[in-house]
Amino acid sequence: MTSVELRQLRYFVAVAEELNFGRAAERLLIAGPSLSQQIKALERDLGVRLFDRDRRSVALTPAGSDLLPHARALLERAEDLRHRARRLSGSEPIRLGYVNWLPPDLDARTAAVARVHIDAWVAPSHAQAARVADGSLDLAVCWVRTDDLERRGLQARLLGADRLYAVATGDDTREVAARDTVVLLDDDTTSWSSWNVYAEDLAHRTGARAVRISDGGITGPAFFDHVRRSSRPVINSPKGQTTPLPSDLVRRPVGTPEIYWTWSLVWRRGEVRAAVLAVVDALCDDDGDFGIHGPDAWLPEGDPHRRQPHAGAAAPPRPGGAATR
Repeated sequence: MTSVELRQLRYFVAVAEELNFGRAAERLLIAGPSLSQQIKALERDLGVRLFDRDRRSVALTPAGSDLLPHARALLERAEDLRHRARRLSGSEPIRLGYVNWLPPDLDARTAAVARVHIDAWVAPSHAQAARVADGSLDLAVCWVRTDDLERRGLQARLLGADRLYAVATGDDTREVAARDTVVLLDDDTTSWSSWNVYAEDLAHRTGARAVRISDGGITGPAFFDHVRRSSRPVINSPKGQTTPLPSDLVRRPVGTPEIYWTWSLVWRRGEVRAAVLAVVDALCDDDGDFGIHGPDAWLPEGDPHRRQPHAGAAAPPRPGGAATR
């Protein structure tokens, strides 16, 4: 029997918990066929079948049920071993994930309190929040809603905000009302789940026209092609903030209302490690609101940083403190 990889055990546990290869693949951020191949390889190496599966259902076999707690225990021991080794060497970093934006002075603000490792795995907001919740990351910079924080056992503080704008053909650069714009929603929910939630609420609340696409054109050249085909200016996404505009397109500010996207720093509720909490304070010690509380500002329903959140929502607590929401 060849050696069993910890990665394969993580895949086994994820499928066992989801009992659905598609959901497990999305949770693990890998392709479905790759996950299926890895499970088959693990079954071959172990010499037992772990799952009974057909087109409609997945179930643990008796052997799979028996091995599952042992797989979990091995993963926990491996993670504990890594943490102990890092503590002994004095080099355990704080793991920080992000989507596409980080404070430009992050290193300067955190150098005195902890060694921060920026994770190279750039993933969508919902995926980064999930990684913090499962312990793969200590912190993440992402967009979240109050429901996300409650469901995943996370806390958040405001770290930054982008005022979104519209992109249009022609040479008119005047402000455009939100109700006269288009907002794109992509069918690829693995990549664009958070944006779609935001965009749907934007269309519902402001009267912007929602247009569904299936080509990943929320950013990049495909986005510009959608702008050229649209009779209205098209709202940009935060991932497109730094993309240079082609010469035939213009940027137009959006008003009535001004549209904002917030960036939260999230961490696990109940976090007790001083280094993690120190990084939170070092990064979120600015009292500014980045314009999101202006009289014409708009944030989506459920944004934890809204000044007047809907009933049942709450303001995020400070690190280590009791929730005030």
